[in-house]
Amino acid sequence: MARYTQAKCKLCRREGTKLFLKGDRCYTDKCAYEKRPYPPGHSGRMRHKMSDYAIQLREKQKVRRMYGVLEGQFRDYYHRADGMKGVTGHNLLMLLERRLDNVIYRLGFANSRDQARQLVRHGIFMMNGRRVNIPSMQVKPEDVITVREEARKIPVINEAQEVIARRGCPEWLESDGANFKGTVKAMPSREDIQFPINEQLIVELYSK
Repeated sequence: MARYTQAKCKLCRREGTKLFLKGDRCYTDKCAYEKRPYPPGHSGRMRHKMSDYAIQLREKQKVRRMYGVLEGQFRDYYHRADGMKGVTGHNLLMLLERRLDNVIYRLGFANSRDQARQLVRHGIFMMNGRRVNIPSMQVKPEDVITVREEARKIPVINEAQEVIARRGCPEWLESDGANFKGTVKAMPSREDIQFPINEQLIVELYSK
């Protein structure tokens, strides 16, 4: 499967905001975006007037990169959201939030979504008593996610638990770090996503 293997900090600089792709490092002075808050490249500091299309594209790229999904996957999520009842933009964000790798990250079992995806693929987690290894699985209310007994001493999981207080756990999830368990209490809502996203721009982009 294709994946991005270059410097992740360049993605934050390209999108003009922190995407928190490198976990705890993004909260420190070592964050590259803090040092160079402008796009990478020789013309990064130059001011460019962006067209409406460019603004819509950048918003889509920002969200896609933040959740770590490929272009084809993201387009599929949009079409699913468009076929659901309710506001398409909100539906899109809810589908992304309900991804298993995102939930693992939100519960504090990984420092980043990329790390969560890797841990899921290695079969570190169980959902409702069954081993799972598909990062894109959609969680639902009352799902219980646990770290397998033999994996509870993995350093990255314990390190992530130490910084969850800084990041916070959304209200639709319940994290029980002491027992390496997390519970999906409800479906996520738009208000649960505090990151600055204008999903309407994405809808306008795909509606053309």
